[in-house]
This record gives sequence, C-alpha cells and structure tokens, in this order.
Amino acid sequence: MQKMKMIKRGAASVAIALLLLPFTGTAHAATVKHYGVDWSKYQGNNGKWGYDRDDFSISQIGGYYNGSFIDQATYGTQVANTIALNKRAHTYIYAQFSGTAQADQMLDYYLPKVQTPKGSIVALDVESGSPDLASVEYALKRVQDAGYTAVLYGYKGFLVNHLGTAGLQEIAGQYPLWLAEYPSMSITTEPNYNYFPSFDNVQIFQFTSTYVAGGLDGNVDFTGITENGYKNGNAQKPVTNTQATTTGKQLHQDTHNYTVKSGDTLSAIASRYGMTVNALVALNGIQNANLIYPGQVLRVADSGAGSTVTKKATTPITSTGTQAYTVRYGDTLSGIASRYGTSTSTLASINGISNPNWIYPGQVLTVSGGSSTRAYTVRAGDTLSGIASRLGTSWTSLKAKNGISNANLIYPGQKLYY
Repeated sequence: MQKMKMIKRGAASVAIALLLLPFTGTAHAATVKHYGVDWSKYQGNNGKWGYDRDDFSISQIGGYYNGSFIDQATYGTQVANTIALNKRAHTYIYAQFSGTAQADQMLDYYLPKVQTPKGSIVALDVESGSPDLASVEYALKRVQDAGYTAVLYGYKGFLVNHLGTAGLQEIAGQYPLWLAEYPSMSITTEPNYNYFPSFDNVQIFQFTSTYVAGGLDGNVDFTGITENGYKNGNAQKPVTNTQATTTGKQLHQDTHNYTVKSGDTLSAIASRYGMTVNALVALNGIQNANLIYPGQVLRVADSGAGSTVTKKATTPITSTGTQAYTVRYGDTLSGIASRYGTSTSTLASINGISNPNWIYPGQVLTVSGGSSTRAYTVRAGDTLSGIASRLGTSWTSLKAKNGISNANLIYPGQKLYY
C-alpha cells in the first residue's frame, strides 16, 4: 500500500484467528487459500509478483487527498498484464476523505475509470486523514451500488481510533475487511497468525510489506473473495469486459507456454519468438533476466521459429485519416508517430497518454496520417542496413521511422515500416 507501517500486537492462535473469518456478499468459502499482491506506481507499469502461486493483484487506480487527485499512470497496464498472465485483477483507491461531499467527489472521479470487471474488488484504502463512520459507510455503499465488491482496507488500530470499535463492527457486518499487520520488516512468505488483526469479516490479510527482497505487499485471501468478478474465478472470463481486460485476454490468447531447456537464455528465447527481452520479462513477471532455469514455464508470443501459428503475408498498411493501430512487441510511441507522419506529443495527446514511454502490446491507439506505409518482417540473419538496401531506403530512415534506438538490435519477427 501507499504507506508502510509495522503494527505489533499480542499473540493470537491460528485456530482462533481462522474461526473469526465469517464472510458476506458474493464471496464463497475457498477450498485453498489464494495468495496475491497489491501495487501502486512503485511496482511499475507491469507490476511485480512474489511467487508463482500468486494468482491475484489489487492495483491502485489513484489517490484522493481531501479534494486533490493523484492518478496512477501504471493502473491500466498493471490490470492488463495481470489478465495476460491468467491472474485476476482488482482495484483499490487510496482514500483520504471526510464527509459525504468528499466521498462523492472521489467516487464520481474514480468509479468511471475502473478497469477491472463488475463484481471485482474495489477497495477503499483508509489509512490517513480524519475519516468518519458515516462517510466511510456511504462511500462503501456507493461502490457496492456501482456493481463492485466493496471492501474496506486499513490498519485495525487506525480504523478503530477513527471509526470506533462499534463503528468498525457495523461496517464489518455489511462489507468485507482487508486488514494489514506485520510482525517485522524481514522477508515473510507465509502469514504469521500470531499477528493476525482479529476482527469479524476479515477476508483478506495483508501479512507483510516485505514479501520479497526489496519490498512488496503480500496478501492471503481466506474466502475466495478474489474470485469475484470472474466466472468460476477464471481470469480469462471476467463478468464484464473493459479495455484493460480485453487487452489482457488478447495478450494471453496470443501466447503459449514454452518450457525452458538447458542452455537457454532469455535473450535467445525472446529472439526465437519475435519478442524483446523486456516484453518477455514483463509478460512473465521475471525479476532477474539472468535467472531462468530448465523446466521453468514461460509465456511466449505466437510468432517466430518455435510457433505453429501460420504467419500472414506482409501487406502494405495504408493510413488515410483517423484509424486504430494495435501496439506490437517492440513498438515505441515515437516509432508509431513517425510511421503515421505525426509527432509523439500529438499521438500521446490524442490517446490521453501521460507517459510516452509506457505503451504495451495489445494497446489500441488512435492514429492519423495520410501516407501509405509498408511493413517488412525481419528474418533470421537480417541487418538493418541490408534490409534498407533491399527496400531502396536508408538504414537511418528505417531507424527513425520505427523508433529504433540501437540499429544493431533487431530481431526475427519484428515488423519494420518503410
């Protein structure tokens, strides 16, 4: 979450802690616990995972600070990347507010921007400011009425101090709680129930802010609430589709499993499947590009030498007026802009992109321009200068038109426009 706190408390047995976990709403008793993570902008455009078992993320859409808004530019791509990895995506709002007027201002702004499906979690992160019981209940009801699973996140001590024990109990009788409490700042991979913040209707326990080295919030879902919003908990079957979930599903469908063999390197695998190393790292949530191992299963693109997908013949792409362009692996905004005869700033403005360095495969951009553009698919052994000579252009023109920063780095399957 936005703030890292360590709260100590007396021991509570595992048995007692688990007995204090009634559930309400649409969540159902889980046969196994779900582990997952929550992200803000600090986890980057594609998020950060702890372990292979993690099957959900909860991303911050933005923050509200008593009248001020701070959007999280990473939100949409984090949601899409989660779905692409066949994991379930949810949402939270950092909510520092007081009074129903501020609750309305916050939710009028953020609810229309939610990119996770109806039924999914939209949590209010209430951990600062001076919240009051009436406005917190009002805000949770608005989230619920909008069709989402309304959840209250926070630290038990803070919530009790501001809402009162009876007030928090009243909320817990209507809405699930997601409570945080950490025994230490040491790396913690499993919940320590001696530090469980016992209360009614705690459905998600954030048990550490140091899930892995370097810091990451680790969470456990006891009841299956993180399956909400997805048919039978299937990440590829959201109850409703959004731009981010559609992008994520497309990325997932356009990839397949590859099992790492002895001697493989990430760069070689990426080249084989027409991907950049960065795209392969992002798609698989890899923390260290130098650490892969035989038997590891990676998602790779359905292109390149290892694919059974039939490639389409290269055909000219004509841009006349305004049209849609789907971002491919290796694309840059500057390269796309050059291809369509416009500027990076114009393309960013048309598509509401706040950071021109953050676009992702499958993203649909509105483009405009009047020139005809043809595409060439890079083959093994190609060089940029050789391609340029073959196409009757210069390598510098190809480099500029395709937003290539290093002329020596092109890969099989990459499309070059000229």
